[in-house]
Amino acid sequence: MQSTEPPSDGQDGHAEVRIVAASPEVARRVAEILRLCFAASEQRSYPAGPDGGTRLDLTVDTSRPAEPARSWLESSRSMEDSHRRR
Repeated sequence: MQSTEPPSDGQDGHAEVRIVAASPEVARRVAEILRLCFAASEQRSYPAGPDGGTRLDLTVDTSRPAEPARSWLESSRSMEDSHRRR
């Protein structure tokens, strides 16, 4: 699931995440970690390719982060602001 239009101001609060892993269990574990940090949509799982593996897609809402993502996002925003002021 890829959007063809970028967000107008970069502050829409959502990110599309694609996880590609050797097994469905590994992909699910990574998705679970993301859900601990962000509100997320229901995951969608697909075959990753002819060699096997799993591709898992989900949407995370970065406007409602939990810890530790909240502190990471706040620090990255302050770094982004300092780069813009230069």
